[in-house]
Amino acid sequence: MLKKPTYEELEQRVKELETEAIQRKQAEEDLRDSEEKYRTVLESSPDPIIVYDMDGILIYFNPAFTTVYGLTLEECVGKKMDNFVPDENWPETKMAIDRLLSGESFLGIETMRYTKKGDIRHVSVSGSTYRNSEGIPIGTIVIQRDITEYKKAEKGLRESEERLRAIFEASADPIVVYDNQGYPQYLNPAFTQVFGWTLGELEGRLIPFVPDDEKERISAGIRYLYDNYCGNGEALRVETRRLTKDGRTLDILLNASLIKGDEGVPVGMVVNLSDITEIKRLEAQLQQAQKMEAIGTLAGGIAHDFNNILMGIRGRISLMLMDTHLSRPYFEQLRGMEACVKSATDLTKQLLGFARGGKYEVKPMNLNEIVKKTSDMFGRTRKEINIHRKYQKDIWTAEADQGQIEQVLMNLFINAWQAMPGGGDIYSETENVIVNDDHIKHYKANPGRYVKISVTDTGAGMDEATQQRIFEPFFTTKEMGRGTGLGLASVYGIVKNHKGIINVYSKKGEGTTFNIYLPASESEVIKKRELKKGVLRGSENILLVDDEEMILDVVKEMLNSLGYKVLIATSGKEAIDICKKDKEKIHIVIMDMIMPDMGGNETCYRLKQINPDLKILLSSGYAVNGKATEMLERGCNGFIYKPYNMKQLSEKLREILDS
Repeated sequence: MLKKPTYEELEQRVKELETEAIQRKQAEEDLRDSEEKYRTVLESSPDPIIVYDMDGILIYFNPAFTTVYGLTLEECVGKKMDNFVPDENWPETKMAIDRLLSGESFLGIETMRYTKKGDIRHVSVSGSTYRNSEGIPIGTIVIQRDITEYKKAEKGLRESEERLRAIFEASADPIVVYDNQGYPQYLNPAFTQVFGWTLGELEGRLIPFVPDDEKERISAGIRYLYDNYCGNGEALRVETRRLTKDGRTLDILLNASLIKGDEGVPVGMVVNLSDITEIKRLEAQLQQAQKMEAIGTLAGGIAHDFNNILMGIRGRISLMLMDTHLSRPYFEQLRGMEACVKSATDLTKQLLGFARGGKYEVKPMNLNEIVKKTSDMFGRTRKEINIHRKYQKDIWTAEADQGQIEQVLMNLFINAWQAMPGGGDIYSETENVIVNDDHIKHYKANPGRYVKISVTDTGAGMDEATQQRIFEPFFTTKEMGRGTGLGLASVYGIVKNHKGIINVYSKKGEGTTFNIYLPASESEVIKKRELKKGVLRGSENILLVDDEEMILDVVKEMLNSLGYKVLIATSGKEAIDICKKDKEKIHIVIMDMIMPDMGGNETCYRLKQINPDLKILLSSGYAVNGKATEMLERGCNGFIYKPYNMKQLSEKLREILDS
């Protein structure tokens, strides 16, 4: 029989039940609060959150799921949702589900899902299993973060990086990306091609290519960039120099900009290094050409005026020699004076050669004959030099001014002789050659057939620095009194004026070779008619045209002494007036080419209009390039170079009058 509880026991039991009820109520309230809190978290989460049972059936998802995928909870509850997984992503999704069902969790698996409209969304998926109070798995929770925009941005960044890399890789200019400590992080192919280093060789090292005298200036420029950085893309642009791996020095145009990091501070620097060595060389070449042109213009003007003065001196010496017997005590003095005039004339020829003037009578010629004649003449006076000759048979014809080519060869022979003070060997050679584009691209000449003349000596040779300057006017390595510095300058000017090429090969202690290429011609060599030697006289009427009174006086007296009758004109216009009046009486005109008002070219044209058969002998100490040749082609009959003596004048007159 059960014992009846006491009042106290009943009261205690009632109190316990009340306490339990209160606790249960509190637990229920706490559970509701917890559920509400977690529901609030779920509902407010921007990321889709899905709850499945252990069979993979969807139980719940939050509003963010609807926002991302366009599906409502009513459409999806009780379904497995396999159809919104793309086929290509199903294997990795299956593996993730298996991991969840086995009690594992996973974090941040990137995959793709379909929306209700069929669009693809990129998502980062994390999942875990939830359990009951007894620890038994009863479902899974999956969180999907929509990373579609991030993936687009990532793709855009990757494409941007690829574009930038492609630009860097394709750039013909060397490009370096540095970190803030100055260590290279990237070198494009052009850098390795130009400077020689690879990134692997420079790992953890500064690039050793800044010359010592450039370091402080470049460092100051880079410090300025960093100290004044404000993110506006300001760049350092400066001309500098850099060393290559093999020790060469290049002229460089440097452009440097800082790389802006995420926090707005520089994280490195990109540097573009344009190789401007060739540009600087061409600029120097242009400046040199302009300087040479200015000096050449001056030299031409000096030569013209100087030759007129020499004409007056040489003409009067020639007149005095005509009347002086060789037994007279001052005969040798006059011959000495004439030799001095000839030396001065040779100097003006050098000036004219450098100034690219003096090319008057251009005719087809056999260069073998010219080279042999000049070398023989030189060899007779230089017995300590052995001259070796090798001439091509059937040498092509070249059109040139014989006097100037002889001047070129004599200058080269003298230059070779001076390089061998103790004697030696000179090798002169001719050859027919075909010159192609590759061979002449640096010489501004046309490809085709050329006659090559080579002069080689066994002398002291030249270093590279000397070779760079040998064609400059007044540059000489000889001691005072042994050279003017005009010889090779005139050689260069004459060859260029003949549209030819000249180059030099030399090594210290191993001699020197000069190669000259003159354009070949299809014309045939014209045999020169042999004249009687000596002073030849005549009786014809001559019209002498010159604007210099000194020239008129001395040449008229020379002509009179030769038996000619002379009419004088001080200008082209006066010459035309005299010719109109006495055109039947005038047998030949001796005319200066350079005169004020009406020049020689126009005067010649007008005289030929008056009398097409009129013979004209051109005379000048300097003519504008090509004018003499042009006038000879238009009907003038010959050319005589000032200053000339009685013998030269008489022979030239008879050559034309008797033809």
